[in-house]
Amino acid sequence: MPKETWIIGSILTAALLLGLLAFSSYERKQDVDRAQAELAEARAAAAQNAAEAAKLKDKLAASQARIEELQKQQEATVQTHRSLEDEMRAALESKDVTISQLQGKLTVNILDRVLFDSGEADLKPDGAAVLRKVAAILAQHPKLKIHVIGHTDNVPIRAAARNRFPSNWELSTARATAAVRFLTENAGVDPRRLGVVGYGEFRPVADNAAPEGRARNRRIAITILSEELAGADAPSSTISHGAVTPGIPATATNAAPAPAPGPALPETKTPPRD
Repeated sequence: MPKETWIIGSILTAALLLGLLAFSSYERKQDVDRAQAELAEARAAAAQNAAEAAKLKDKLAASQARIEELQKQQEATVQTHRSLEDEMRAALESKDVTISQLQGKLTVNILDRVLFDSGEADLKPDGAAVLRKVAAILAQHPKLKIHVIGHTDNVPIRAAARNRFPSNWELSTARATAAVRFLTENAGVDPRRLGVVGYGEFRPVADNAAPEGRARNRRIAITILSEELAGADAPSSTISHGAVTPGIPATATNAAPAPAPGPALPETKTPPRD
């Protein structure tokens, strides 16, 4: 083989080797660049995940703090109602005034014979004395809302009084309104705390067939709620079934008379009120 041919062959071989080395180096560089890009992306994702985890941790801490705050508020509300119930029982409870606690609502039931004469809605002195005691206790709990609810038995309104009270709806509401007016105008209760409802004869707690049952059904119920339970106005059950008389304070609850069925009691025919 001539010397020139050998030299040319060697040069070509060397060039080929250099080309292969350069291509291999380029491929490795591409691999390195890809690996660095993937690493940078992974680091960015890890940083984002860490930031999101920190946010979730902060939210979890805030939620836990809120839960603890609500639990404290609930405990304070329960304690307030227990204290109020104890005060009410000590000051008011008797054979004519009973106290009950149900589903967060404290209710003072006052029989009508303490508050009003038969078939009337003018507050008696004994009734005024009871309401003053109620107002004095409520003054110590200014955030609580009060709904005053009138109830009657099923005895029809006597003929002479039907121009004032066409039915027991009007009588029950007029009595509740009279109690509210006394509480606001004579006993200093903020009218914005009060609502008025009349259920007439349609929410009995005893059998109207007997005089004792009718006496229990003729009552004023003063229901005391926390601000959370009371809401902006009256509860939905009050709005659905209550009835009020025109001319009551603007703070009172206005609702149409559509009573829910009460307990199944024997139907009796009773003479009109004397």
